[in-house]
Amino acid sequence: MTELTEAVKQPKKAIFFLQMIFALLLFMFSIDLLTVSMLQINSGIAKDILQATNNPFVGLFIGLLMTALIQSSSTVTAMIVAVVASGNLNLMQAVPLIMGANIGTTLTSTLVSFSFIMKKGEFKKALSAGVIHDIFNIITVIILFPLEMYFGFLSNTAIFLTNTFFDSSASNDSNYQYNVIFTRPATIWLIDLINMPIIGLILSVIFVFLAIKILSETVFKSFVSGNFKKVSKHIFKNPGIAFLYGIFFTAAVQSSTVTTSLIVPAVANRRVSLIKVFPFIIGANIGTTITAVIAAIYKTEAAISIAIVHILFNLLGAAIFLPFPSIRKIPVKIATFLGRESVRTRLVGFAYILLTFFVIPFLLIYFNKNEDLRQSHYKYKKPIETEVSTKH
Repeated sequence: MTELTEAVKQPKKAIFFLQMIFALLLFMFSIDLLTVSMLQINSGIAKDILQATNNPFVGLFIGLLMTALIQSSSTVTAMIVAVVASGNLNLMQAVPLIMGANIGTTLTSTLVSFSFIMKKGEFKKALSAGVIHDIFNIITVIILFPLEMYFGFLSNTAIFLTNTFFDSSASNDSNYQYNVIFTRPATIWLIDLINMPIIGLILSVIFVFLAIKILSETVFKSFVSGNFKKVSKHIFKNPGIAFLYGIFFTAAVQSSTVTTSLIVPAVANRRVSLIKVFPFIIGANIGTTITAVIAAIYKTEAAISIAIVHILFNLLGAAIFLPFPSIRKIPVKIATFLGRESVRTRLVGFAYILLTFFVIPFLLIYFNKNEDLRQSHYKYKKPIETEVSTKH
């Protein structure tokens, strides 16, 4: 009987493996297609599309709104890396987009908590578990955004690390932005076939989303779901172990929304407390950066730098909260308060989602869309921009 079970499992494993390989190839192809499409789009059109990101506040909320609508920070960050690689977006413009994407991705777990809305006790705990990811990222942005805006903290650090650990001389090569990934012939063939870069751009976004979806579901079914029950007893033993499991699971499925959404029912059903779940969520935030790292392969230094920015942002967020139990309690208390208030007045939860993820971002983007970069306080030293911008 055991041999028969193993024989049945073997073809399934082979299918899952092939799906993973296909998803990875599709992901790399879609990122390359996005980069080439952005390079071929008329620079004037690209300027109009991206000029709003000159204002860091608008950039932050564009990243938030895009991710909330697409429901995948992995897709948005991969797109940002590709656009930076194409030279249509510089590092300083991209950093607020990455920060916004980190907040936007937390919407899913909050929405999952509303499946418990008819059960008063469970809903209180579920909503608290759903919003704690939002609160963690919002607080991290509140701390790091001013440091980046006034001092270029993340940008400077990323540039330093890129120049230290990667070949800076490559940026002097005018063909560097065309560093050929093995999917490039297929990319060029498709671009020539459709002969419309804007269609290529749309297709690439669809392919990125599809690749991440396939990869996420395949890895989850073949690995995480089969072993999650076995390891769940050990996951929340202590903050350090929970943190590492959060990184590992999220890197495997390439989606923090998947792993954090799994936690909501566990907290709602009182299988684990919110304070024990929080380190796992911090780890999930770091695990999701693997997408940006993969997307940065064979790209320009600026693209590598933005991938490093994504990692730095999440690592610093972890460094602020993880080592200090008293600081870890702050997001937990805020999330618990929101959960309690939402049980008293159900509209509080809906108002929180609408205001945080849609109304406030949309209004800020709308009213600030014509604001000039010079009128803002977004000041950086000139050499920084020159270092990370790709040559045209």
